[in-house]
Amino acid sequence: MTTNTILLLFLSVVLAGGLSFFQYYYKAKSKSKVLLLLAFLRFTSIFALLVLLINPVITSNSLEIIKTPLPIVVDNSSSIEALNSKEKLLELYQELSKNPALQEKFAVESFQFDSEFKASKTFDFKGKQTNFDGIAKGLKAIYKNSVYPTIIITDGNQTTGNDYVYRFDATNKIFPVIVGDTTTFLDLKIDQLNVNKYAFLKNKFPLEVFLSYSGNKNSIADFTIKNGNTVVVKEKVSFSGSKRTATLNVLLPADQVGLQVFKASVFSSEKEKNSYNNVKNFAVEVIDQKTTVAIVSAINHPDIAALKRAIESNAQRKVILLKPNQVESVQDYNVLVLYQPNASFKKLYEANAKAGINAFVVTGNSTDFNFLNQQQNELIFKLSNQKEDYLADFNTQFNLFALEDIGFENFPPLENAFGTITTNGSVSNLLSSKIRNVATNAPLLAFAENGGKRSAFLLGENSWKWRLQSHVQEQSFAKYDLFIDKIIQYLASNSSKKSLVVTHESFYNSGEAIVINAQYFNKNYEFDEKAQLTISVVNSSTKQTKNYDLLKGSNSYAVNLDGLDAGKYKFTVKELQSKSSYSGSFEILDFDIEKQFVNPDVNKLQQLAQETNGKAYFDNQVSDLVAELIKNEDYKAIQKKVSKKTALIDWYWLLISIAVALSLEWFIRKYNGLL
Repeated sequence: MTTNTILLLFLSVVLAGGLSFFQYYYKAKSKSKVLLLLAFLRFTSIFALLVLLINPVITSNSLEIIKTPLPIVVDNSSSIEALNSKEKLLELYQELSKNPALQEKFAVESFQFDSEFKASKTFDFKGKQTNFDGIAKGLKAIYKNSVYPTIIITDGNQTTGNDYVYRFDATNKIFPVIVGDTTTFLDLKIDQLNVNKYAFLKNKFPLEVFLSYSGNKNSIADFTIKNGNTVVVKEKVSFSGSKRTATLNVLLPADQVGLQVFKASVFSSEKEKNSYNNVKNFAVEVIDQKTTVAIVSAINHPDIAALKRAIESNAQRKVILLKPNQVESVQDYNVLVLYQPNASFKKLYEANAKAGINAFVVTGNSTDFNFLNQQQNELIFKLSNQKEDYLADFNTQFNLFALEDIGFENFPPLENAFGTITTNGSVSNLLSSKIRNVATNAPLLAFAENGGKRSAFLLGENSWKWRLQSHVQEQSFAKYDLFIDKIIQYLASNSSKKSLVVTHESFYNSGEAIVINAQYFNKNYEFDEKAQLTISVVNSSTKQTKNYDLLKGSNSYAVNLDGLDAGKYKFTVKELQSKSSYSGSFEILDFDIEKQFVNPDVNKLQQLAQETNGKAYFDNQVSDLVAELIKNEDYKAIQKKVSKKTALIDWYWLLISIAVALSLEWFIRKYNGLL
């Protein structure tokens, strides 16, 4: 307390004592014990009230021992149970978490991980995925700027996420405890199947198969692929102690339209410990129509290659590159991509005026805008010869089709002529332009529909840089390619707008995210943010029905159907107010990635320990791990001085003492007839 506070408290004692003396002893005829008690009660109440008015702050100091954290992270994925390591893992966890020596030195905390990382002291080993990346991110968020060891009890078999060896902070040692039988068993496994989701009727589609073998004997395996009960492929594959992998490339026939489910299997005459990983199902949707896209350009530009790659990322699309004078019949194409049109495109425009093929126009520095003004009336160009860089601004109210913002504002600028671009008629802007972060409100990517004919305009060149930037952001071209595919899909269809649009896959693998998206539009075809969408999902075999609500996102509604068993499902999406509905179906293929393993990944865990200067231990070496942690001088408890300041007004018992003192004083005065 400060000197002023002490002086005020001293004055409070003097004032309270003086008032009590004046009221009960000054000119009092008799000085009985009752008056002495009353004077004390009056002194107490007055002094306590004055102290509350002064409100001194009391500082208390204490010493706190802060122990080094010791997170014990337990693998809760179903692969633990598949490897018959559940009981051993629980035994190891109990032995480590309740060790008195570890508890005395460390602040022991328990966590679990499968697809997610969270604090837990109980485990059910039902996780569908194993994501070590979640451990690294979770520990970093919980123990910021701390140095601590981590024990991970696991089989080391990762099924999703980044390679965990290099994801952990190198300053914090990792001590993996390896569970599972490390004995090498004979095991044949289908590691991976690479196949497109779509194939075309009467064609053959490629399948790439990666097989692996664990064992020392020479072995000959039979690899087969069945479509229903029909064997479509059968091959013999040889393995040995020196040849442990094989890659097969086969062509499968697409003879029937619709979803075709295939079963790939590899078996030998030897008995295996795990035969689940000998079989994999996959599905291909066979379609009888292919969209042919003509990219017409009079110049060479990197944009053309980027567009071609993005469009052909969808197996339903075929791209043909042409010069304007090479287009013999526009009816041969479903969509025209007109790249930087000029006067050489005149005959093509005249032919298309009769054919009515939807077009995607891309402009740039080589575009003849006077010619373009003559050939269409959706956009009016008043541009100079000066070049300008235009950044993209995403329009969240765009409603012609469902599309998420893939980071357009972070994309490099497109180059186009400087000037004004105005819209004429019904034009929807997906992207508006900005010049050095100043909004122009002019279109950058626009869509128009006139008399049943659809058009799209990308007003700027160098969109190939967008595709590269998307890959930098996502480590994949998938999002950008899907963005281009949505544009082509819109142009390839002339169907009228629907109030309820639902997007879904025809099949999913069990264990992966099952997401269905929907958009609902009002009578003006504007995205309705107040729609009430529900989905009813029915298992075709069991007839079990589940109902869900779709949650609103930025420009669409979505539902996650994770947890459904493998099988065929029918579903209906309804909008409750308008009664609009959409019905569809999908199939979940039986595939449990956690059952693909027969041994723990010892090499990976040892590599992780080495990268963090830790050490990997087997399940019979836990006592060595405990001894290592106890003797390690890097982890010492810290004694910390903690100062706590408390305002006296927060002491509730002081208020109680005032109330008690005043009540007792009144009661005693009343009892003795002094009122």
